[in-house]
Amino acid sequence: MVQSGFQSFDATAPFFGAARSSHASGSPRAMLARLESLATLLDSAIVLPGGVRVGMDAVVGLFPGIGDVITTALAAYIVHEASKFDLPRHVLWRMIANVAIDGALGSLPVAGDVFDVFWRANIRNVRLLRAHLKATGQIA
Repeated sequence: MVQSGFQSFDATAPFFGAARSSHASGSPRAMLARLESLATLLDSAIVLPGGVRVGMDAVVGLFPGIGDVITTALAAYIVHEASKFDLPRHVLWRMIANVAIDGALGSLPVAGDVFDVFWRANIRNVRLLRAHLKATGQIA
């Protein structure tokens, strides 16, 4: 677990791996925990003076072009993993829209970097997944 300047997250958690079924990581709860760790890292892991939280999405996004491509790909990975849980189509489209908005507006020079601090697409998407898993009884 990492604590210095970052919100707690397991730095050794396997964010990526070979293609596998939704339950290969042990349970829906385990996969949700993995995706929550990644979403926290991307959207709110770093606490700036004044209590403002930013994530690697905002930091890496400071690098024109490639930074936004990298963080959009990571956000798409979260949606891909979430799609393994047979999400209703409207929830999946909402998650895709969150990533598209983040990718499009986040790529704007300067304003996009500010936008990345406040639009937390990954945390939004993990919340949508959690709500689905609760509603379908896959987690308590």
